[in-house]
Amino acid sequence: MDDPILRVQSQVTARDRVLLGWLYDHGVLTSFQLAHALFPSLDFCQRRLRKLHGLGLVARFRPQRPDGGSYPYHYVLDQRGAEVVAAYRDERPPRRDHARAQRRRWTSSRSLAHRLGVNGFFTDLAGYARTHPGAELVEWLPEAACLRSGAFTSPDDPALVRAYQPRVRPDGFGRWVEDGVVVPFFVEYDTGGEPLSVLVDKLAGYRDLFDTIGRMWPVLFWLHSAARERNLRRLLAEAPPLPVATGARDHATSAGLCPAEAVWAAPGDVGERRRLVDLAGYVVALRDHPKDPA
Repeated sequence: MDDPILRVQSQVTARDRVLLGWLYDHGVLTSFQLAHALFPSLDFCQRRLRKLHGLGLVARFRPQRPDGGSYPYHYVLDQRGAEVVAAYRDERPPRRDHARAQRRRWTSSRSLAHRLGVNGFFTDLAGYARTHPGAELVEWLPEAACLRSGAFTSPDDPALVRAYQPRVRPDGFGRWVEDGVVVPFFVEYDTGGEPLSVLVDKLAGYRDLFDTIGRMWPVLFWLHSAARERNLRRLLAEAPPLPVATGARDHATSAGLCPAEAVWAAPGDVGERRRLVDLAGYVVALRDHPKDPA
């Protein structure tokens, strides 16, 4: 019997598997984001996406701009693509309406811009790594994965620690490697819609997580403007110390820099900004054996 999944798998490359896996985990990506992260050119990327679309692995939509015209194509998984990813990962096949539900979610979602912003942060890192030997984004977890019990524990941790469910809702978690230096980090992607006090209050959850697992990793606040970043840094300077760094997207854009480069500042920093790899000093082991959570 001809199995359509087996038939299409023979046409899926290693890069296609990464692309499909990202869509499975992170929902939606634009053609520009995928091109920057995975391909040598936009034209090459678009040709490959058309092929994947023709195979029924991805679907696409193109939102309209409020002032006229349209955005680039936004890509999501089609049902066959979701089934291919599940097969590669040896997971249970997704439900039959999985792709339709996800497509409806993102084509009508008010959170689309936020999700694309978060995903753009990580695809910028992947694009930097693609063109810089020695750099690699080795892990990229979405918000949902960060909420799972044991998400940030190790097999050597006590059983109750491994069962701990994080009380934080980061927009993503990554693990960046550059020249052998490893930097795990959390991302809080800010659109400017929340009071700055809400951002500061999120640190309580991180403090609880770090105290439980016995390790601390940088928390990166990626803000939309340098002015908002300055105001947040003043508040962070008055908060209990945690490994926090801030960056502003308008500053990075005007300087032609991405999150891997010198765009980061700690609350007390003055002068030059730090590269992402420079935040390795914020990776701290609090104790040899983390405590069991209460």
